[in-house]
Amino acid sequence: MTEPATVEAEGGAPLVSVCIPAYNNASTIRDTVESVLASDYKNIEVIIVDDCSSDDTFDVAEAIDDERVFVCKNYDNLGMAGNWNRCLSCCKGEYIRLLCADDRIDADLISTEVGILDEHPRVVMVSTDTAFINEAGEVVGHYDRYKKNGVVPGREIFKSSLFTRDYLGAPLANLFRKSAAEAVGGFDTSFSYIIDYDFFGGIALLGDVYVLHEKKNYFMLRSGSNTSRVLGGAGSADYIREHRLLVEKYAGALGLGGFEKWLSVMIRRATVFLGGIYLGVKG
Repeated sequence: MTEPATVEAEGGAPLVSVCIPAYNNASTIRDTVESVLASDYKNIEVIIVDDCSSDDTFDVAEAIDDERVFVCKNYDNLGMAGNWNRCLSCCKGEYIRLLCADDRIDADLISTEVGILDEHPRVVMVSTDTAFINEAGEVVGHYDRYKKNGVVPGREIFKSSLFTRDYLGAPLANLFRKSAAEAVGGFDTSFSYIIDYDFFGGIALLGDVYVLHEKKNYFMLRSGSNTSRVLGGAGSADYIREHRLLVEKYAGALGLGGFEKWLSVMIRRATVFLGGIYLGVKG
């Protein structure tokens, strides 16, 4: 397979890489890709990496006729973190977004975020609010990012999220600099549930984050997904264990003492429970 041609945009606009790691997403991946291709920002490449799906995800993706789309398939199943890293390794863009293969974005999201990153060189990523949708495409909830607007120190957001709720996770909510992803070393394969929280927390520590309170991305809640398992209770114990590992990993950088580490874990237990009630998700 050949790599997609880079579209020359007026004014030398930077290339944006949209990564779509896929596994058994034959029924949703076309809609995800089409939402990206409909973007009013045209200088993009779409990197789809199929992680040895047992359905026809690869065939559906490969049939999408657009020179900006590049599709490949892993020889072996790499798992979530491994496949996400494979996607990053294929990117050529200055800016990167990662979408799961059932997510959606609005047509003006990328252009809005690129303008922000171009204007603010110390901002390492832009984070936007998220709408939750069900498998019928109906909005069933929402997730707002950090309480402030505009440029905020990333360290402030990361530390606050450890005592309230995760303001950084959910890959679709963030457009980030490729240089920042390289600086943190990609996704940590020791995590299974909160690999995005860990990754974006590490990026946030590198500089400022621009918080944009507009719901321009759509996260699909599906039975069997990691999010549904956690909020439904099936994976909550593993999620709490990983949160404890996350706290220990960044305790030094964030100046957390013993009581603060304990408190963060207790708060996370409560938010997982309440999140399941709010969304009505069944494990």
